[in-house]
Amino acid sequence: MTDLPFTDVASHVERTYTITALSTTVVPSTSMPPVSTTVVPSTSMPPVSTTVVPSTSPSSSRTRKREDFLEWPEYFMAVAFLSAQRSKDPNSQVGACIVNQENKIVGIGYNGMPNGCDDDLLPWSRTADDQLDTKYPYVCHAELNAIMNKNSADVKGCTMYVALFPCNECAKLVIQAGIKEVVYLSDKYHDTPGMTASRRLLNMAGVQFRQFKPKRTEIVIDFNSINITGTRSSSCQ
Repeated sequence: MTDLPFTDVASHVERTYTITALSTTVVPSTSMPPVSTTVVPSTSMPPVSTTVVPSTSPSSSRTRKREDFLEWPEYFMAVAFLSAQRSKDPNSQVGACIVNQENKIVGIGYNGMPNGCDDDLLPWSRTADDQLDTKYPYVCHAELNAIMNKNSADVKGCTMYVALFPCNECAKLVIQAGIKEVVYLSDKYHDTPGMTASRRLLNMAGVQFRQFKPKRTEIVIDFNSINITGTRSSSCQ
């Protein structure tokens, strides 16, 4: 504490006032709590914590992905079956789907008459006294149309998904096109000479073939499902 002289001008009397010098030390008093870098929680405010406590509110729960989506093999075989619905054959509707190494579809086909040939004038029968009155000399199989309908330069190294095991004629096309694997669903004509020849050709050419084992018996396409109201009001997906 330092005493400095100070003159009271109004009374012309020299008086001495006591001035307390400032220092860098903060002296706590009973009227003001001490200043500290530590935050002391009080009963009126909960302590600050870095721990995030998850909320039990349903609105804050995380939305998770669907678990019943189609896996790649199911998807490609389903595309083959869907394309088969384009066939006009009253007895057998067969579809084929060709997929490259990136799981991209590069060709789709179904059984039907050749382009430019009136399918109302050609026969669809399976049996007749004259073979020319059956469908077999005229119809193009799904495998042939899928290869011809390719949207890439070639289908070398690709996989073909098809409803029926390929016949010997389609096996030749598969080999010549460079397809490396055939995935089929049904082999109901397994013991016929044509299928026996087909397996022989595919084995000699090194083309793998395996039967598709579906995890579900049917896939339903419901066009009205897109109209079901969701939780989000938007015009986008």
